Amino acid sequence: MSKLQQGTGEGVMAGHKRLMIYSDGAARGNPGPAGAGGQVLDSSGNVLAEVSEYLGEITNNAAEYKALILTLERALQFTPVEIEIRSDSELLVKHLHGEYRVKNESLKPLFERVKQLLAGINKVDAKHIYRSENIRADELANEAIDRFIKGEKVDVRIDGLPEQGSLF
Repeated sequence: MSKLQQGTGEGVMAGHKRLMIYSDGAARGNPGPAGAGGQVLDSSGNVLAEVSEYLGEITNNAAEYKALILTLERALQFTPVEIEIRSDSELLVKHLHGEYRVKNESLKPLFERVKQLLAGINKVDAKHIYRSENIRADELANEAIDRFIKGEKVDVRIDGLPEQGSLF
């Protein structure tokens, strides 16, 4: 995806769904124990779903991508026509806009998965936001790490991606 899809919204059925998603990946160490957090909101700002998953020992950039993937997978269950992505990862947003190429080999399959998830969406936008605007997604990512550290171990598999061990 060299550029975000820029749908005009014309021809879209009345009552279409516009969703906003916030996502954040956190890694304690780089690489280190990592978590994904995200929120799915409707056009009125009501929270429809939250994501909080432990990701294993990965880099912060990989955690940012996996958080977006998990949150998008959840958002797609609401069959949206438009999605606005908000992330405090400037790298991720610049990748989505095509401003930066995805050079890191371990991020390429994650970027491709994001493209697959967004392929059927009429209009997609991504905005870089400050950490202070992404507090809940950050909390959800860190809660996932905390649960793991406390012994609540959970295996996580992201649909459409090879097993984690084969990525890194």
